[in-house]
Amino acid sequence: MVAQVKALKIDGLILAGGMARRMGGEDKGLIQLDNQPMIQHVINRLQPQVQQLTINANRNHDSYRQFGFEVICDKESGYLGPLAGMLTGLSHLDTDYLMVVPCDCPLLPLDLVSRMLNQLQTNNAELAVASDGKREQPVVLLLSPKLLPSMQAFLDNGERKIDLWYAQHQYVVVPFDDQPMAFVNVNTPEQKQQLAATLTA
Repeated sequence: MVAQVKALKIDGLILAGGMARRMGGEDKGLIQLDNQPMIQHVINRLQPQVQQLTINANRNHDSYRQFGFEVICDKESGYLGPLAGMLTGLSHLDTDYLMVVPCDCPLLPLDLVSRMLNQLQTNNAELAVASDGKREQPVVLLLSPKLLPSMQAFLDNGERKIDLWYAQHQYVVVPFDDQPMAFVNVNTPEQKQQLAATLTA
């Protein structure tokens, strides 16, 4: 009798929990870009690639719930950065892998998850980090819940930098240099205007 291969469950987590200081404190996920909130662009691209989608936010919870997904707040208080959001997601979700993306990357690859998973499995890695071909994108990660204790210990030690955390593990960098705009993110009003002009060109 041939054993059934269990299908992997891959969930998505959109990080929208930052303070957006360079955006004047505006909640980046809710800023309008090309006539819809920035996070809606991210949802449109990521939702078809995952089984379940969750939003990590530390304010404006009612606004984020209107997108139709569960909204979770950081376990650790004090705006401790993206790792705190990832830790919350890993703690909260029952999944084989978690695809983490920021709320301010509206042009994410439509083949993001499949390529990340393929490289993770091919290289027998613990996690995969995306690259635009020039630099790593440390908040675009595919990772296993098994990494939760390591992440918790890292944060408990007062550390915050994601790349220093994942450098402790067997990780693979997945290049998306065939999609140079994929990880363009919006941190300032000027960048938002530039991207909006590109989208409507």
